Amino acid sequence: MRQNAISSGNAIERKVISVSVKRQLTIPQKYFEALGFDNEAECYLQEDGIFIRPLRDTGGSGFSEQILSDLISQGYAGQELLEKFKEKSKAVRPAVLKLIEETDAFAKSGEGCIPMDKLFESEE
Repeated sequence: MRQNAISSGNAIERKVISVSVKRQLTIPQKYFEALGFDNEAECYLQEDGIFIRPLRDTGGSGFSEQILSDLISQGYAGQELLEKFKEKSKAVRPAVLKLIEETDAFAKSGEGCIPMDKLFESEE
């Protein structure tokens, strides 16, 4: 591994790392510690690269209150409420990923596209 120059502008530190024959990467320790990585990371495929960041256990993301409210309104309480909450929280991430996948597929299909001249057309 070799250290490269810091880029101008946002002063982003850059480091070249190797990829093993098994397609594995090693996150430099300095980055690992600075970003608070644990044993999981999430990757995003972008147009010209991969964005990798620590996976944060948010207990179901921002949906926790909604999940709890719904379960309480269904009559769950105590240990049963806790078990149902864990079950529902685990289902949030796969559902969001499926929604993103479906949205990407819809966008790539071109269905529902509106030509630019129609998009900004006056409604008068």
